[in-house]
Amino acid sequence: MKIIFTISEVEELVKTGGLADVGKALPLALKAAGHDVAIVMPYYQSIRQQFDLATACPQQTLFAESTVYHFDIRQLNWNGIDVYFIDYPPYFDRADLYSNTYEAYSDNGERFSFFCGAALMAMQSLALAPDIIHCHDWHTAMLPFLLKHDGTGEFANTKSVFTIHNAAFQGVHRLETIPFLRHHRGILSQVHGGYINMLQTGIEFADKITTVSPNYAQELLTDLGSHGLHHRLVTRQQDLSGILNGCDYTQWNPATDPFLPKNYSADDVGPKQHCKQVLQHKTGLAEKSGTPLIGMVCRLTEQKGFGYLLPVLDELMDHNVQLVIVGTGDPKVCMDLGEYAQNHPTQFAFINGFSTEYAHLVEAGADFFLMPSQFEPCGLNQMYSLAYGTLPIVRAVGGLKDTVIDPKDDAANATGFVFSLPSPEGLLACIRRALLFYYEHPERFRQMQQRAMHTRFTWQTAANDYQALYQQLWPV
Repeated sequence: MKIIFTISEVEELVKTGGLADVGKALPLALKAAGHDVAIVMPYYQSIRQQFDLATACPQQTLFAESTVYHFDIRQLNWNGIDVYFIDYPPYFDRADLYSNTYEAYSDNGERFSFFCGAALMAMQSLALAPDIIHCHDWHTAMLPFLLKHDGTGEFANTKSVFTIHNAAFQGVHRLETIPFLRHHRGILSQVHGGYINMLQTGIEFADKITTVSPNYAQELLTDLGSHGLHHRLVTRQQDLSGILNGCDYTQWNPATDPFLPKNYSADDVGPKQHCKQVLQHKTGLAEKSGTPLIGMVCRLTEQKGFGYLLPVLDELMDHNVQLVIVGTGDPKVCMDLGEYAQNHPTQFAFINGFSTEYAHLVEAGADFFLMPSQFEPCGLNQMYSLAYGTLPIVRAVGGLKDTVIDPKDDAANATGFVFSLPSPEGLLACIRRALLFYYEHPERFRQMQQRAMHTRFTWQTAANDYQALYQQLWPV
């Protein structure tokens, strides 16, 4: 099949989060399976600075309302895949992708609606004629709408798949701020109180809808877990499926990881202890080999469970345990963690910022990895942690529930510790259970580490699942 990804970021080209990991790994896995894959994405300032790319065809022109958009299509062959960039400097030649520091660009609705229209025109002008257009998150959610309303000729048989990576971000904008759509003949059906919810529009018009784990797909059908999308998704339930993201084990492999002071494997876990000592030394923690060390690397947001963690830090520090947190985000959370680290310098370390070296060192040097998320569509860090023998402590939500097995549920196959109660008390009880296991059952702990390290969630499996989904739309 000919599959075109429309996506707002791709790792190695530009990245702000996990969306970019999928943008890289899934097209490569589908190409490896024999499909003809291309990518269309914006030509951001950071990409312009990396690559001076030639145009793929003459300059294009789109008309909307009283606005005329002249844009170029630039082309890069990347890992054997053609990537086409929509080059419209007024919208994409900016320092950041979506926001100025913490404030979203006020014209994001217009920027990405235009991108959707320009992506379709690019496919048409380049005669790409895809069987499947695979759209990702709210940034490309208007494309299935445009395909249904404007997709004649070359797109008569093209089907759309829309993947929701995080339903909390829905692209809600006032129609009056979107000149590209304002007078479109079909847009009024999508306007409620003067606003368009782009994610809802994608759900309504895509031929198939996916999200990034089976459990998150089920959560999206509930009032509690749907971020307000419950009613829309229930009407499309037959077209909704959850396909678990894979993990890039070429980047996350303790046996070959260049960021580690010593490499190790499931057959030789011993050097992991040296990684722990280096992590303790670098973060100023007391260098105690027998003290369990809990690591956490994430954006510092409410979603990641800091509302559960902060209230129980005092009680947690009463135990013989150490904690390292690496991340940046909410200034209030940063301030609270920074103050706490000052008051407990040998037991608690906070690295305000993100560094790849620290991210890898925490995964290798910690005994446990903490992910007490309010919600987590898929999650990747728990997969990295399993690969590094760093047992995850997670809440039973989204992809965390799909990937971590608690001893209470299946002792013979357990790979971590899971709690359900959305409260500080629920988190603290789970951490205490993990610490007790560490101290009282060292042999079983080592066995669980090795079992975790043999666990694999591959992009090949995900690509096979997506291929099966595409074939529902294009039966062979």
